[in-house]
Amino acid sequence: MTLFLYLWVLFGVFVLNQGIVMREEGVNFTMQGFAPVNALVFAKVVLIFEMFDPGAWLRKRPLIYPILYETLLVTALLLVVHVLEKAIEGLLHGRTIMDSRPSVGGGGLAGLLSASVVMFVALLPLFGLRNLAQAMGPGRLQEMLLGKEAAHDKANR
Repeated sequence: MTLFLYLWVLFGVFVLNQGIVMREEGVNFTMQGFAPVNALVFAKVVLIFEMFDPGAWLRKRPLIYPILYETLLVTALLLVVHVLEKAIEGLLHGRTIMDSRPSVGGGGLAGLLSASVVMFVALLPLFGLRNLAQAMGPGRLQEMLLGKEAAHDKANR
């Protein structure tokens, strides 16, 4: 649930930013409704990714290594899933795959790199806190953030 909420806020902010930029260009753009749908899809992708635990081999190294590695992999994975999603959407609407490819970050290599860096930076806190919580042990981070009573109540639900 936390992952979904994090991604929903993240995508909501991206859509809000895109809407502001497009309005400045004279284009009316409102697509906030897609933020929760994308959050659900991408949360599922991330959960499947975590089942394979690709950063396990880095757990004995300093914590920054699995954090950066997992964030990089998920950033690439989410971009690939986004491109596949747009290609399938285009095929369903009778367009070719080439006509359906998204213009990530405004298009071109610069746009792709820009969107990748933004997504990487936005995902860093998520994987940082997840790896930190795992290193600290079950419930310890929640206890420190929320207090003993709140962490205990959450654990007993």
